[in-house]
Amino acid sequence: MKIGLLKEEKILADERVVLTPNQCKLFVETYPNTELVIMSSDIRCFSDEEYKQQGIKVVHDVSDCDILIGVKEVPKKSLIPNKTYFYFSHTIKEQPYNRDLLKKMIELNISMVDYEVLKNQSGKRLLGFGRYAGIVGAYNGFLTYGLKSGKYALKAAHKCVDRLEMEGEMRKISLDNEKIIVTGNGRVGNGVMEIMKKSGVKEVSKNEFLENSFDEAVFVHLNTMDYNIRKDGSDSDKHEFYNNPELYKSSFMQYAKKADIFIAGHYYSSGSPYLFTRKDAKDADFNIKVVADVSCDIDGPVASTIRPSTIVDPIYGYNPISETEDSFLQEGNIAVMAVDNLPCELPKDASEDFGNEMLEKILPSLIMSDDEQIIENATICKNGDLTPNFEYLRNYVNGN
Repeated sequence: MKIGLLKEEKILADERVVLTPNQCKLFVETYPNTELVIMSSDIRCFSDEEYKQQGIKVVHDVSDCDILIGVKEVPKKSLIPNKTYFYFSHTIKEQPYNRDLLKKMIELNISMVDYEVLKNQSGKRLLGFGRYAGIVGAYNGFLTYGLKSGKYALKAAHKCVDRLEMEGEMRKISLDNEKIIVTGNGRVGNGVMEIMKKSGVKEVSKNEFLENSFDEAVFVHLNTMDYNIRKDGSDSDKHEFYNNPELYKSSFMQYAKKADIFIAGHYYSSGSPYLFTRKDAKDADFNIKVVADVSCDIDGPVASTIRPSTIVDPIYGYNPISETEDSFLQEGNIAVMAVDNLPCELPKDASEDFGNEMLEKILPSLIMSDDEQIIENATICKNGDLTPNFEYLRNYVNGN
């Protein structure tokens, strides 16, 4: 078996890689009967020379490889027939912009394994960059508040050499008695919590957050059922909420009236109540001044997120009265950080984290045996057709 690590070709360029030079060396040592090469690239966060120093062959042509591994979508013109590909295809939710990509892979008899659907027997995702989305998103929340309040200034994460330097910047954070809301308990939420712990901000309970005043900054970590209640006032049930979200309404406003900063790391399911609406944001008691929306659902559950922002220009203002974009420094406007590719700000750290999971959870199934059908169940198409697990994409592929 010969494996090739792809050069990222999608525009805008992505500096991340599936395996770092050190991880490639470890892979070769662990699986000596498997050949590994990497495509030459002048954009990834690790140079060709760093791979060569670890004994990894750098090539320009990977057409002789059996398996090709990348991060983002491979341009249609670069696809090689009859190969197995691993990458984020962004097709499983029937994204219109990638319909032709999936159609092309089927035509070329490509086996497409999507990271997003690599799951264990319990249905839990095994791979993702969500942790680093949460880490950078939380940091950017503090960065945004510093600019909005004028209290301090942090160096942008993408201008830091690595996470260590970024966390060193956090010593500059200067807060008084601000209150912060954190949502999310998955990969993203856990990443957010890593930064909250580094920040030194004190965590308090829901009741303390709502009822008490403090002489220091505090935060509350909310789960889904903390801000969703039954419309009829009866007891809430998590399983019922997931199955019948229409029976519930948001109770988030009780927290929004007390908070200065909201770091949104939750997963939002279609049909669930919005956390706060445009009408809610107009309320005179609405107090949130900064929203760091790591989840970044546009025109969705967080009303102030009206568009994604960029790494270079991460902050915009939302005017709750006009419901339009405005200066984030203007009094009364919400400063919104909604970068939709946050892990790219710390590409080396994010790549290392992803690569560790790849080495531990995925590559053994690929090289040794896929007994649990981890890879099989994540294969969207092969043998010139959709696989049974993804038959639901038939109309999408056909353009219906």
